Amino acid sequence: MVKISAFATATAIYLFAGTPPFAQQAPMSFFVTSIGLGKGGDLGGLEGADRHCQSLAQAAGAGSKTWHAYLSTQGSGGVNAKDRIGSGPWFNAKGIQIAANLTDLHSDGNKINKETALDERGMTVKGRGDTPNQHDMLTGTQHEGTAVEGPDDATCSNWTRSADGQGSAVVGHHDLIGNTQGPNFWNYSHKTPGCAPANLQRVGGAGLFYCFATN
Repeated sequence: MVKISAFATATAIYLFAGTPPFAQQAPMSFFVTSIGLGKGGDLGGLEGADRHCQSLAQAAGAGSKTWHAYLSTQGSGGVNAKDRIGSGPWFNAKGIQIAANLTDLHSDGNKINKETALDERGMTVKGRGDTPNQHDMLTGTQHEGTAVEGPDDATCSNWTRSADGQGSAVVGHHDLIGNTQGPNFWNYSHKTPGCAPANLQRVGGAGLFYCFATN
């Protein structure tokens, strides 16, 4: 029995030493908000949206990072969404890399789709064909990650408006489904018919948006 035990022990040591360590899952640095703020396009400005990202990340155990919402603003002092989110790379809650850097993120090579654009808990977000459809992501942003130019509202008054039938927000589709007659990108697809919760819901939205870790 002693010989068998010694042989088994030696074999186990050999196998352990010869086995490569498991690859560590990359920490989450990108997610879709699991819930909105309940006020349509009024997110409390960029500051309120960032707080929402930080709060959800904190609850998911990722609060040590600094989180910003992927949102642009318009007018004097307008901000481009792509300038708010760091330099990457970014990984979802399951450790899948969705983009290596800003260029990758805003190219056709990014990995954002319904299977990878998960919320902070690693859950799939409802899209086209689900009930309710919630694939519209608030961005106020053009495809290249910059603010929408011109006087027309594309950010619900820089994320402070929730009036029924008034104002508008540019949204993207996290599932890349819909708007067959126009652009259909993760960050840029169409405008909402107003800024109230009901206006967002009517075209497939729930006031959700993207959050990125800046560090």
